[in-house]
This record gives sequence, structure tokens and C-alpha cells, in this order.
Amino acid sequence: MNALPLAFTAPAVLIALAALPLIWWLLKLTPPRPTSEVFPPLRILAGVLKRDETPSKSPWWLTLLRMALAALVIFALADPVLNPRNASLSADGPLVLVVDNDWATVTDWQSRVATAEALIGDANGSDLPVSIVFTADPTHDAVPVSAATALEKLRAARPKPLRPDRVRAVEALKTALDGTRPGTLAVLSDGIAIDERERLMTELAAFAPAQLRLIEGDNVAALAITSAANGADALTVTLSRVDGRLARSLIVDAQDRQGRIIASGTVDFSAGATVASGEISAPFELRNDFARLSIAGLGSAGATHLLDDGFRRRRVALISGDTGADFQPLLSPLYYIERAIAPYADLIKPGVADLAVSVPEILAQKPSAIIMADIGRLPETVCEPLQTWIAQGGTLIRFAGPRLAAAPVGDPLVPVILRQGERALGGALSWAEPQPLADFPNFGPFAGMPKPEGILIKRQVLAEPTPDLAERTWASLADGTPLVTVKESGAGRTVLFHVSAEATWSDLPISGEFVEMLRRVVQLARVGNAATDGPAKATLAPFRLLTERGALTSETGNARPLDLGPSRPTAATFDNPPGLYGTEDGFAALNPLPTGAELKPLNTEASLPITREPLAGTAATPLKPALLSLAFALLILDSLVVLLMGGAFSRLPRRATTASIVALACALAFAPGDHASADDSRPGDELIFERLDNTHLAYVVTGEQDVDRLSESGLRGLTDFLTYRTTLEPSPPVGLDITKDELSFYPIIFWPISATAPMPTAAAISRIDAYMRAGGTVLFDTRDQFSALGGESGPSANGERLQAILDNIDIPPLEPVPSDHVLTRAFYLLSSFPGRYSGSPLWVEARQEAKTSNSELTSSGDGVSPILITGNDLLGAWAVDDNGASLLPTVPPDERQRELSFRAGVNIMMYMLTGNYKADQVHVPALLERLGQ
Repeated sequence: MNALPLAFTAPAVLIALAALPLIWWLLKLTPPRPTSEVFPPLRILAGVLKRDETPSKSPWWLTLLRMALAALVIFALADPVLNPRNASLSADGPLVLVVDNDWATVTDWQSRVATAEALIGDANGSDLPVSIVFTADPTHDAVPVSAATALEKLRAARPKPLRPDRVRAVEALKTALDGTRPGTLAVLSDGIAIDERERLMTELAAFAPAQLRLIEGDNVAALAITSAANGADALTVTLSRVDGRLARSLIVDAQDRQGRIIASGTVDFSAGATVASGEISAPFELRNDFARLSIAGLGSAGATHLLDDGFRRRRVALISGDTGADFQPLLSPLYYIERAIAPYADLIKPGVADLAVSVPEILAQKPSAIIMADIGRLPETVCEPLQTWIAQGGTLIRFAGPRLAAAPVGDPLVPVILRQGERALGGALSWAEPQPLADFPNFGPFAGMPKPEGILIKRQVLAEPTPDLAERTWASLADGTPLVTVKESGAGRTVLFHVSAEATWSDLPISGEFVEMLRRVVQLARVGNAATDGPAKATLAPFRLLTERGALTSETGNARPLDLGPSRPTAATFDNPPGLYGTEDGFAALNPLPTGAELKPLNTEASLPITREPLAGTAATPLKPALLSLAFALLILDSLVVLLMGGAFSRLPRRATTASIVALACALAFAPGDHASADDSRPGDELIFERLDNTHLAYVVTGEQDVDRLSESGLRGLTDFLTYRTTLEPSPPVGLDITKDELSFYPIIFWPISATAPMPTAAAISRIDAYMRAGGTVLFDTRDQFSALGGESGPSANGERLQAILDNIDIPPLEPVPSDHVLTRAFYLLSSFPGRYSGSPLWVEARQEAKTSNSELTSSGDGVSPILITGNDLLGAWAVDDNGASLLPTVPPDERQRELSFRAGVNIMMYMLTGNYKADQVHVPALLERLGQ
């Protein structure tokens, strides 16, 4: 009876249906009434009580109910089966089985084996040879064999944690059959297409089989994790499925190396969607402990996603040599760096500008990498901790700039020996043209990246030629000069980009290659400064391999080492199965599916003569459990009807049901919290508010009373002059103890240098360095009429003291104030900046754009110079007594020189307070000339 949609495994039981008329006759019979004797005392109640009447036959509907119950029991005992398996095979040729045994077949592998066994059993009954191939096996023996041999081969097969290679299986069939026409060609498919171009059924139809049968499962378990991204606040995981008909919610577990679940998240599929994403929220440190992801309830290689050290989110600290350019972010050294690595790293920024304080605080947070943009000199107290941190696995990434170019030679935290100064490419004073980048070498993190196009380098710092310079160069210019160099130190490294981190020296920071280069360098850093195994290797040996059930095993079998070069596979292959490659100290993960893969259903053309069948156990549906359940339900219904008709429920007492009263909710009493008021203050706040509300000129207290008294008198004289000549009305000057006083309240600090004064401590000099780095300006006055950078006869004692101070300060390159500088026209038009003396120039930060500009009209650099140096004793020229009379004469005595000195002070203050807003005024004549006016 298996030719019908409904079959019975015990059809003889159906003979019992003939007994239904007898059952009907028996149900209609009623037993005789029992004999009753009248009890006399009850005669009075005879007319009151209602007499019970027994019908002579049962109601028709109750009889029909009982007949249906009996029929259901008979049908259930006959064991009916819906859609029984078709056991017919074509005898025109051998049975050919193409069996998918990839990762997607793990959950229903036993059903697939049972289906194949049934087909092989049918072939054995018809004495047909069997050819069987497994698409996830690296080798195939598709020669037709006996059914018994094919059955042994089937039972020895196992699912593999790989994608199927159906092309190789079809080629093996072509070779084995050698033109023989199959009788029945059955494909036990996982229902997933390898790619959109796959035409498996079309290629199999070319064999011209008498029967072409496609046997698939329900594909509900065909789920895979296709990608995972460690974001700033959570881990984002993406899943793909084949069957997108129904909405579905899945739980994804994150496990550590010991297999313990430490976090979970939910991924929700909407109806009709085959791709969905979800988040696993966990702290940064906990997410870095994730070793693999798995879908709860699914034990397959596709439902497992391995994570390696490259997945983990790095903690990167950013330090800049110039933190005062927030008003022009595009010129900030950290602007492009921050945007390049923010998507895949947690950024740390120093809380204070003082490197002596901020660097130890950063190292305490155990960053994986530290990026320094244009920092020339580092405080001596932080050099040794940085070197220790690098030796333990940290990566220090430095970018060049004016400060690094002006730094002294011999910095231990630079990977190569640098020439002092920078190399300018292009411009009126250079014969060289801006250089493009050369091809990346085949070693280092940039190997495999295409040659960057459209990037020109206009300025760089040069490395001194050494025998190992080529080995330390990760990137270079077309003329061979290094662009990125490295030095390995213990388990870590120091990397130097020989250009600035903003777009003034090159086009690199505004290119896409910059993001990829910086990402690759940061990925070299180990999370939490874990020990590394030295330089990156070209290949990694198999360490742990993934089984078809999603577990890791140490049995590596015939797996080959993983190539990390340009030919590195994006997903598991026969030579490189999925798993971990490397060692316990460091490894790379290879997953069954490539990143971003999307599961698609198998392509089949409607015109092909394909017979679709489900797997064994899913096609034939037994109806016996359902029929017995229905019969039992009818039996319960019959029992209730009998009890109801017998009056059993009428004897039950009535119980009044009352609604329960809802209790009143108690109001929550909130304890009053502490409230801070504006009146709350701490000692010293009044002084802070006073200095914030007013502009004060400040000077450094040297410890010598004569020098400090003269500094206060000089700034008091300049304050009076500013009040009389400008709208600025400064408050009285302030003397600063640079070891403890807050410096950020003052736009400029005047520091008279005295060789006999106590040498400032390293901490005090570091605070001055931080003040200058944060946007403040210090005017150093050696008061010796000589250039602070030395003259022909050598520096004076005050000049030597200044050099000792500046040795521990990261200062930019300096130049005498040019004639077109904003300082010469900030308020008065000046050509010099005299004090008591007039022989020393005023040194300011060198303007980088002026070196390559071919125009005579140049503006000052953006922002304000953090340092001014003179030897003309400005404070001595400004010093006045209580009556406003000058305390010291000028040299030579000339009141005009004193007036120019005050005007120089006014210009300096206007420059400090307004910046370079007047810089564009120098272009007015040229603009008018171009406009013809």
C-alpha cells in the first residue's frame, strides 16, 4: 500500500472495522430497570420529589461519539503512515549518491545516514552497484561498488568542519563513471549554495540519469556565525541562515579559553530575514578574554566562531606635542590618528599635559600601544619606564614633526639615528620634487598592501645610513628614503613615521592607506603587554583544530602550516582546516566561513526533472500517536457526558467566588541626599576665582630678591602702559612658584634667567613643559644682550643656565621674528623688540610653511608660539617705582628705546591674547593688487 499517500504498517487490523455495526447495536441496548419497593413514610414526598426517568435508548449524538472513538482506535492500531518513502529505484544503471558531509550536516547526520542506508538497501535488493562520494572529503573514490562495500563506506564517513567542494566531487564522478549512465542519481544536500554561480543540479543532470532525486533536510539548523567586531562599547556578532521564513531569536555565548561562558547576547531574526546582528555587552577587559563565540543549542563548526589576538581590542594611548590646537582640529596632530584607530581601539588621553605625570599614569593602565605625535624631548624620568614597557611587549608609535626634527640626536626611543632638522621636498628653495611612496617590502605588517597612489611626501625627517637600515624599513619613498622604520626591543618595538601626523608634511594622514597602515601596526601590539614570540612569522603551525561539533582538539592530522603572507586563506580549506595556528603564546584563528559570508539556498532550475524528497524520518509521518491522542480525548469527553447526565455535578455545593481586594501600595521613603551649594568652597578658591576673572601678567619667582623685585616692578610698569594705551586693563602682576602654583590661568609667563638662582627641579621644568604643551607661552629673558642660542664668543652664564633648562623641555624649532610676523603688527608696527638692550633678537617658533613658500607675503603659523627668547632685559626696561619713574636706564640711555620696549610688550601681550587673527592683514596689499585696485 506504499503507492498511496497513506500507508498502514499493520493493515490486517482494519478488518476490525467490520465490527462497527455490532458495536452500534450494543450501544443502543439499555439494561432493565431495577425493581423498587415503596417505603410508606416517603409517600408524602412522592409528590414533591421529581422522579428520575431512564431513557430506553442512548442519544444519537452520544452513540456517534462512541462509534468515532472505536474507529479511531482501530485506525491507530493499523499504524498509518503519511507520505511513506518511495523505495523504487531505476534499474537502468548504478545508484549514484552525492552526499554533503560538511559542517551544516552535523545536526541531522544520522537522518542522512539512515536515508542513504535505505537507498543502498533498495539497491542491494535490486542487485545494483552503488557509487558514493562525499563532497567535504579531500579525495574521492567514486568507482561503483557492491551495496555492502558502499554501506561500509557510508558508515565510515563523518561530517567535516569544512565547506563542501562539489566541483571536485562531480569531476570524480565523471572520471569514475566514464560515460556510464546512472539509473538513480540521488543528492543528499545540505541545501546551501557555495556561491551564486554554482550549478550542481545542472551538472548532475548532464549525466542523463533515469531518476534525479534531491533529498534535503528542513534547513532550520543551517545557521552560522559569519563575523564578529569588537566595538567601542560591545561586541557585534552577525549570523546568517538559509531558512528565513519565520522570526527567530537566538542566544550567542562568548567563552574564554577554558570554555567557560562569560557573556551572552541575543540575535533576533525577523520574518523573511536571513542575516541578523546582535550585541554582547561586556566591559573592555572582559571582551578581550573572549576566545570563541557559539550559538546556544547548536553544536556545529559553522555555529562556532574562533577569536584570536587580532580580534581583541587594543588600548591605545595618544600623546601630542601640541595640545592647544582644539580651535583648529584639522591641524591637530592627533585629529587623523584618533579617527583612524577609534573604530577598533580604546583610546586613552592623558589627563594632564605634564609628561612626567601623564606617562606613568598611562603606563599604569597597561596600554597595548602608545602613539606620540611630534614629541621631541621626553623627561628623563619617563624614558626608563617607557623602555621597560616596550621590552615587556608594548608598541611605541612616534610621528615626526618640528619638535622631533629639532630634538638632539641620540634619543633611545627612536628606532634609527636621525639627522637633525627636516628635509623639504618641493618649493622655491628645494630642487627635489615631492615624492610618492614606493612598493611595500614583502616583510613587515604592510606586506601585501597595494602600492598607495596619489600620496606625496613634502617634508620628512631623515635617517642616518646604517647597515641594518633596510631591514628596519617597513615603508619608503620612491627615492629610497625611509618613511616608516622600526626597532625591536625585547618583546616590543618602537615604530617611527618620518612624517607628521597631520597633513602639513604629506598627504598620507588624509588617505585610506593611513588607516590601514596604522591599524596593522597597532594590531602588532599585544593586549595587556603579553609576551610575544618575536617578529611575525611567515607561517604558523597548527595548534588546535576545530571539530565538526565546534570543539577544539589537539589532533592536527595532516593540516599544513598557515601561510600569513598575501596568499593567506580567508576561510578553512582541506589543507588548512578551521582552528588555531601558532602556539599558546600567540595564534591566528581560521574559521570555516569567510568574514561576511551569507548563506544562500541551493540553486535548482525549475526545468530540470528533479524529484524533491525530505530525509528519512522527515518524509514519512506516523499518524498513530495523533489518532490515539484524539481517541483518548473523545474518551474523556464521553466520561464527562455520562457524569453530567447522571447528575454528578448537580450534587456539588455552590461556592460563591469573591474578588480579592488589592492591598494599598506603601510609599517609598527616599533619604535626602547631600546637596552641594554654590556657597561650598575650599581654601584658595577665592584666589582662583579672582585670577580667572581678571588678566594677570605673571613672572617666575627665581628665589633672588633683587631679580624678583625687578620682575614685579617691570610687569607693573607694563600693566600701567597697557591700561593707558589699550582697552586691556590687567590686574596687578603675580609671582609664580612653578613647583606648586597653577600655571594655566596665565596666557604668558615671564622668566628672567639668573645663573646664580637655584636650578629648577625636574618636576618644575616638566610642569613648564606641560604648560607650554597646553597652549601657554613662556618668555625667557637671559638679560645678557646676547642670543640665547649662543654667539660667536659662546653663551654667557645666563645663556648656559637657559640651555640647561631647555634640555628638558620639548621645544619646537626657533627663528628670529621675521619682518612679516604677526608680532611686528599685533598693535604697533615694529621692526625690533628692544629692552634695556637692543642687540638681541626675539626668538619665536619657526614657521614651517615659510620654508617652502615662494611668496614674500607669509603669515605666521597657526596658534601662538609656545616659547619666546630674548636677551634684551625687557623687564628691566619696563620696571617703574611707585611714582611711575623708571628704575633702570637703557643702554645706551635713550627714552625712545624705552618707548619701543613698552610697545614691544604691548605687541607681545596682544599676540598672546588674540593669536594670529591679524595674520591675514599682511595679504591685503597683494589681494588689492590682484583685484586691480
